Amino acid sequence: MTSAIFVLVAAAIFGLGVHGLLVSAHIMRKLLALNLMLSALFLLLIVVPASIDGHPDPVPQALVLTGIVIAVSTTAFALALMVRLFRKQGHATIHPDLDPALLGRKHGRRTAPEAEGERAP
Repeated sequence: MTSAIFVLVAAAIFGLGVHGLLVSAHIMRKLLALNLMLSALFLLLIVVPASIDGHPDPVPQALVLTGIVIAVSTTAFALALMVRLFRKQGHATIHPDLDPALLGRKHGRRTAPEAEGERAP
């Protein structure tokens, strides 16, 4: 019974990750969505083999630990690439036409953060 709950929670977390990956144009949100999907996968890899015979299997646990290390290093590398992209382009979106914060700059209008930085003389 409890393994079914964990499987449903993992499916919900994975669904949230897929939604975030498809909806957002910002790279940081896409990276967080990928990390959510990986967390759901790790949860499934721990729960499913233990529910087959009732005893925890050490092989999936070792694979999950290895996967966590790889996920952390890949996330750090992706963050470094995102910082470099932001410094080069001035924004961290894949499709700047879809980002509402950049739409005002495209059409010559000021957005709210730009207007707040200016003071009246």
